[in-house]
Amino acid sequence: MGLSQALASALAGVNVTQQTLSVIAGNVANANTAGYVTESLSQIETATEGQPGTSVDTAGINRDLSTLLQNQLWTETSGDSYADTSAQLYQQLQQVYGTPGSSTSFDSIFDNFTSAVQALATDPSSSSEQSAVIGAAQELAQNLNSMTTSIQQLRTQAEQGIANDVQSANSLLQQIAQINGQLQSTAANTSAADQLADQRDEDITQLTQLMNVTVVQNPNNQVSVFTGTGQQLVAGTQASQLSFDNTGTLSATAQWSADPSEDGVGTITLTSPGGATTDLLATDAIQSGQIAAYVQMRDDVLPQAQNQLDELANQMSQALSNQTTGGTAVTAGLQSGYSVDTASLLAGNSLQLTYTDSSNVQHTITIEALGSGGSLPLQTSSSNPNDQIIGVDFSGGMASVVSQLNAAFGTNLQFSNPSGTVLQVVNASSTTNVVNSLSETSTVTSLESGSAALPLFTDSNGQPITGAITASGSQTTGLAGTIEVNPALVASPSNLVDYSATTTAGDATRPNFILDQLTDTSLTYSPDTGIGSAQAPYSGTLTDYMSQIVSQQSQAANAATNLQQGQDTVVNALQQSFNSESGVNIDAQMSDLIELQNAYGANARVMSTIQELMSTLLQVGT
Repeated sequence: MGLSQALASALAGVNVTQQTLSVIAGNVANANTAGYVTESLSQIETATEGQPGTSVDTAGINRDLSTLLQNQLWTETSGDSYADTSAQLYQQLQQVYGTPGSSTSFDSIFDNFTSAVQALATDPSSSSEQSAVIGAAQELAQNLNSMTTSIQQLRTQAEQGIANDVQSANSLLQQIAQINGQLQSTAANTSAADQLADQRDEDITQLTQLMNVTVVQNPNNQVSVFTGTGQQLVAGTQASQLSFDNTGTLSATAQWSADPSEDGVGTITLTSPGGATTDLLATDAIQSGQIAAYVQMRDDVLPQAQNQLDELANQMSQALSNQTTGGTAVTAGLQSGYSVDTASLLAGNSLQLTYTDSSNVQHTITIEALGSGGSLPLQTSSSNPNDQIIGVDFSGGMASVVSQLNAAFGTNLQFSNPSGTVLQVVNASSTTNVVNSLSETSTVTSLESGSAALPLFTDSNGQPITGAITASGSQTTGLAGTIEVNPALVASPSNLVDYSATTTAGDATRPNFILDQLTDTSLTYSPDTGIGSAQAPYSGTLTDYMSQIVSQQSQAANAATNLQQGQDTVVNALQQSFNSESGVNIDAQMSDLIELQNAYGANARVMSTIQELMSTLLQVGT
């Protein structure tokens, strides 16, 4: 190698060293910059044609990025954001029930009510004890009202959270598409290109906090972004648009539905650049991230919590006001059965019918009285297919009721209306089926009906609580938010004892009935509450059911907290691994800096030696 070639090689080494020093300086300066990926200078060996020896040159700047770890981190970031948001909302929901054992907790307020009734049963003639029961009942009703308000406020909070997140997601999608466009006109393997890529990755990271996405690397340093189920969000320089029809303040009756005509809350619609639209909630496209947590709380967790309170209010009210009356045996020729007078039957009340068919199989039929426009198809119990529930619209009169029942059971039973409001059922023929029983469960609406049962609670419209289903829905939906103590009873507390005009002073019949229904009577609760199942509905006292509510919600909150802690651990571990491979390691950068200083010094010494040699040669030549 000649001196000129050696000088050129040393000069090239110095130039590469200087460029590498500049890259290291950038790394150190951005060590704390979010999303910054360590850069390194790509070096190549070069040779001059016809000349011995080699030199060095640069081939651009590289991002030392582990795409595998990055994709894993993005996935777990979505899960972590979902877990964080869920845990926060669950903790707020726990506050709705109060601290167990405290004077303002859900269970303590119910216990205060039962204690007041127990005191009244001990001294029925005491007007102060009567007033105490009314006050405790009002406190319980108001607590249920307040809890409903709080749950619906949490749902409204989730609704607004979705709206805010959708707006943020749109902004991030636009930024990702814009950076894709900028990278098309930016030279690859340059610091400028790397900075744009860092910013795009940071935008994607923020997007994964909102929703789970899949990122696909394309040629020319472009990326495409998809939902978890494959809907495209970003394609090159074009971004799809998300929209959310925020409905504002939510109520218990506002529920999500895939049917737009029945949907009472906002849904997220994806509009592609070509104009095609997709309902992302109906297609279950968002399964993780903060948006998914908001959606699940708004549409599943909080409505179930509301259902549990509504069922408590419904069962408690009907346990106090309902009474069951057995039917009267009848015979019509060779046919036999029973009849009941349905005059006192209200929408939501029911008839209970049992019969044995020709195969000696017993059937239990519940006939629920529907209000005008109500709908309840024939249902078969999953635990016993011979137990059936059918809804019958009583608003059209007895002829319509008979027609509906004969249409449902005419081959086995024969229904008729012999007079007035009497409903009669007999076996279809003398040789098939036997009607075993017929009874009626109706709601007592008078305070002095002669029955211990009483309408202690009504809804906010003063209507008796029967769980009626009409065209506008079920009375039970949102009942915890509208329940109140019967205004007629508030005006006349003595009717807590006086169940007829002739009730004797000190008669404890009604107080004992109320206490027994509240604390000792086993009731069966709807599996729609998430307590029990269709195969095995939960049965227990009101106190037992309340304990189930508080326990289930507490367990769910603890599970959400455990998930949050687990996800935090996973994300932190992945972040550390990612930082180790792709983040700036100051110690490693300093070590590289020392090596560069040595390389720079070596090249400088070569140049200095060549300079001395050339000077010597020039002196010899003269």
